Amino acid sequence: MARDPLVVGRIIGDVVDPFRTLTSLRVVHGTRTLINGCDLRPSQVASQPTVEINGGTSTTHDHNTFFTLVLVDPDAPTPSNPHLREYLHWLVTDIPGGTDATYGNEVVCYEMPRPSMGIHRMVFLLFQQLGRQTVYPPGWRQNFITRDFAELYNLGSPVAAVYYNCQRERGTGGRRSS
Repeated sequence: MARDPLVVGRIIGDVVDPFRTLTSLRVVHGTRTLINGCDLRPSQVASQPTVEINGGTSTTHDHNTFFTLVLVDPDAPTPSNPHLREYLHWLVTDIPGGTDATYGNEVVCYEMPRPSMGIHRMVFLLFQQLGRQTVYPPGWRQNFITRDFAELYNLGSPVAAVYYNCQRERGTGGRRSS
């Protein structure tokens, strides 16, 4: 039986509680579609990715359903001492279902990952909003806490997530799973 890659990668636990995927989330950096746990270098993620959201909890792609996309690094500044956990790299709100992030409201601009030490997990989390224009940007990027943010704006559990591992250009090694 296959184990959930979000559990293996400790996304569930370190960043969010267990949840059920309800929406399709497709993240593409350049020509590469992300799969959980893949490895990318900073040069591959220098530009903002394309993020497609296919629908909401209903079977139709309802443009009256809105989503919030969060990109965080739970391993900042280093995996062995993540005292800036979580570092917010991107926040887009009011994304209509069945569209992509460019249709949303970018409230915290995309900042490319620049890990200086170790392998960092970069986590895309998608939340369904209760309504439009109901989510606002935090005052800072460091020490962002996804769980608290979701609670503050009544976002509930994520409806989708995907993550990749990122290390400096010439870094070597791998992340161990427990």
